[in-house]
Amino acid sequence: MDKTARFKAKIQNLPRGLRKIHMPYDRQPLLTAALVMVLFFATMTTVSAKTVEDRNITSAIEFELMFNEMVDVNAVDVSTAKGITTLSGTVRNILAKDQAERIAESIVGVRSVINRLTVNPPARPDSEIRIAVENALANNPATESYDVDTAVANKAVTLTGTVQSWQERKLSETVAKGVKGVAAVNNKIAIEYRAARSDYEIERDIAQRLKYDVLVDDALIKVKVEDAEASLSGTVGSSAEKRRARLDAWVDGVKTVDAAGLEVEWWARDTMRRKDLYQSIDDAKIKQAVQDAFLYDPRVFSFNPVVTVDDGTVTLSGVVDNLRAKIAAEQDAKNTFGVRRVKNHLKVRPEKVPANKVLKKRITGALANDPYVESYEINVSVLDGKVYLYGTVNTSFEKSRAQYLAESVRGTVHVYNNIDFHHAWVWKPDREIRDNVKEQLFWSPFVDEEQVSVSVNNGVVTLSGTVETWGEKQDAGENAFEAGAKDVHNNLKVVNYFFGPYPRGYFNHMFPHTGYYPWY
Repeated sequence: MDKTARFKAKIQNLPRGLRKIHMPYDRQPLLTAALVMVLFFATMTTVSAKTVEDRNITSAIEFELMFNEMVDVNAVDVSTAKGITTLSGTVRNILAKDQAERIAESIVGVRSVINRLTVNPPARPDSEIRIAVENALANNPATESYDVDTAVANKAVTLTGTVQSWQERKLSETVAKGVKGVAAVNNKIAIEYRAARSDYEIERDIAQRLKYDVLVDDALIKVKVEDAEASLSGTVGSSAEKRRARLDAWVDGVKTVDAAGLEVEWWARDTMRRKDLYQSIDDAKIKQAVQDAFLYDPRVFSFNPVVTVDDGTVTLSGVVDNLRAKIAAEQDAKNTFGVRRVKNHLKVRPEKVPANKVLKKRITGALANDPYVESYEINVSVLDGKVYLYGTVNTSFEKSRAQYLAESVRGTVHVYNNIDFHHAWVWKPDREIRDNVKEQLFWSPFVDEEQVSVSVNNGVVTLSGTVETWGEKQDAGENAFEAGAKDVHNNLKVVNYFFGPYPRGYFNHMFPHTGYYPWY
């Protein structure tokens, strides 16, 4: 039995993060529990360091890169020393560089990532890049109203201007990164908040955002704000969770966010605090948390969707003027703790539906300027805001990417994705596939592999058991595909969340293994 197996066997009776500590209820139960906790935390760092070896971390990252369609694994070199992973090599676009970093962050045992990847996009004149970035910002339903100027020199885009939130600033950067030919983005956009806020208000908001974010466990995170400068300290379970916590801290009024004090320890990726929150949260708190999430999403906040909650089921109603706002609102609700299901009744009603030719031109332009789908012959038809996509691409990722681009264009009301992609499967013995799936689940910081049973028959993987979130179910299914499954029957039951009807690979164009829209 290797070190990992021995350690897993040692803690199999502890709750996730602490596994289940069985304390003898003698005359001094509290003292006994305290002793167990002290001994556990005193030895955990040493044990975890011995268990998650650098070479295994590197191997897990390279395996993930191999099956991620955004990144060319042959172009990326990975090395790990004491849990710090370094990425080097050359990629064709910024999205691939960012994706490689996020993949590395999502692997258990990675404490931080040094991204030394260089971006060498296809040749394209700076003047053409500038026009494409300006068009992308103008055609995005959120950024089209921002006061942002664009300049390009040697394929590097510089953004200047003023917005009202950090999220708006970051969204502008994300849009620019998605343009073919861009090698770097220098974001010099200034933030002018709507009103000054006290340190107490800022600190309270950060704590609330951390508490209700399904991707963050705030149990071991401490928040401190002085002179509008926020600092986070404590422990998180993965580098991906650290990134998410840092993003949550960018609330209105914050000048800077320092997350250097957050230590990454993989044993802390799950905690027992969440169970207590599930038991105590009520519909009123869920409603407030969802509404607060909307305030920090620039795609949604101006529309003020109506939120009703009944026994954890969120119903969204009202009117938005673009499809991306409707989709984003649903995702924001699903990302909120305590939400069991989301019914999205939002209606998409643009102030003015563009002429069919105009909307078609916008969408074909977005496809042509994308670094992933620009080379494919995707046919676009438009009728009164409804978009129909046809054609053939190589992968499911490219199909979902095309849909994402069409949904993100101002004036789109609905997208019917009729694109086909090449289906291919390389035969592997069932036992090998099962072992690969189990290994994938172990390395994911988002899935509790001990809750998932795996069986394989003629390449078809069946997942059964119980998970806590719809995102965890999505992640487990993706893990199974990446492990070489011909098909996956995902029979995992979700205790607390609704699992949306999204196809395999739909969310992978932005972030691995979460099932969420990290538009930032």
